[in-house]
Amino acid sequence: MYMEIIGFILGLLYLWLEVRGSIHLWIVGAIMPIVYAYVYFDAGLYADCGIQIYYVLAAIYGWIVWKIGKGEQQQPLPISNTPKSVIAPLCIVTLLCFALLAWILIHFTDSNVPYLDAFTTALSITAMWMLSRKYIQQWLVWCCVDAIYVGLYIYKNLYPTALLYAIYTIIAVYGYYQWKKELHLNPQSDL
Repeated sequence: MYMEIIGFILGLLYLWLEVRGSIHLWIVGAIMPIVYAYVYFDAGLYADCGIQIYYVLAAIYGWIVWKIGKGEQQQPLPISNTPKSVIAPLCIVTLLCFALLAWILIHFTDSNVPYLDAFTTALSITAMWMLSRKYIQQWLVWCCVDAIYVGLYIYKNLYPTALLYAIYTIIAVYGYYQWKKELHLNPQSDL
């Protein structure tokens, strides 16, 4: 239980940094998955456990992309809309991840929620990549996945984590509007 509480605290810090658009979110984003890998494995959420490796790697990638910025002048990466040319490939990759993860969970684990675990994990992979590119629509994906996670974590008796994801859902809505305001203030950052 203490690992879940530590993860809860790190999760709140991560979200606060994400809403602010702070590059430091990636540091917390590299530590928090280590804590949650233990929590999710213990709860039998194997896809959620496995995605923690992806989150650590995504945090490193996100740090590099945000640090390098955009263009030859190394300006900070701006908030932008997801390019239309990226939407279909993202949907296809998400569906393929879902199918693969569900198949693995059904055939190689004792998971009692393989489809839900696979679905939320596939959406999380997509949302994390979108965050690394600072696409504003990543907040909408997080709203959906976080709301689903609330129910899943209650079902798995992970009450602090369910509370964290309820807070994540609310803050994802707030984050979307904050980033939208920033995008309108800096329209040159929109693709």
